[in-house]
Amino acid sequence: MKKSKIFYTNTYLNLQKKIVAFLNNQQNFLSTRTARSPRAVGDAIENILVENFDKILGDLCKEYSSSFARRAMADLAFTDKDDFYYIVDVKTHRLDTKFNMPNLTSVERLSRFYEDDSNYFVVLKIDYKIKDTKAIIKKATFVPMEFLSWECLTIGALGWGQIQIANANFVKVIPQYSRKKWMLELCDNLFEFYPKEIEKIKDRVDYFKKVKTFWKKKKES
Repeated sequence: MKKSKIFYTNTYLNLQKKIVAFLNNQQNFLSTRTARSPRAVGDAIENILVENFDKILGDLCKEYSSSFARRAMADLAFTDKDDFYYIVDVKTHRLDTKFNMPNLTSVERLSRFYEDDSNYFVVLKIDYKIKDTKAIIKKATFVPMEFLSWECLTIGALGWGQIQIANANFVKVIPQYSRKKWMLELCDNLFEFYPKEIEKIKDRVDYFKKVKTFWKKKKES
């Protein structure tokens, strides 16, 4: 089976370096106020990437798009010369924050998207520090979902289940990991996750049965 030349050669590693260099070469794009807000910094970095990622890709890019609805799976997308289609979800992480769990995508949406072997869901994680009003980019991680080890992922209770990075301070990449193995591991994780959610729902139903009993007995005021 044909695979992406970006991720099954060292090309993605070179892209990570280009992304870091590109962002660090930007003129100061933060104010004193925005520099204090991880969300504002994240939005600024994301906007720069969305507006310029086709330039970073250079000859690797055949078609590029950055027009997505707010609730879409990705922030940008491109097709390479071999007609592989990549959607890219940009995540930013301020290194001096102790803990956060960024959402990646719905398990159901990913499973449908990955029915086509030519599709890649890519996580672009930007690690940065702030010095005065300057964002200093320390690292870019640009990998397809299946290169992210389940040691650093978890599933959150939203909809069908939301894949999350368990702790943004710890991301384990397994280069060229098998998509088939990763998706089978996803299924196994869901087979553990869903029964626990069912038990939670049963507990909530029992609780509101008691609430209903309380209110049925209560006199009208």
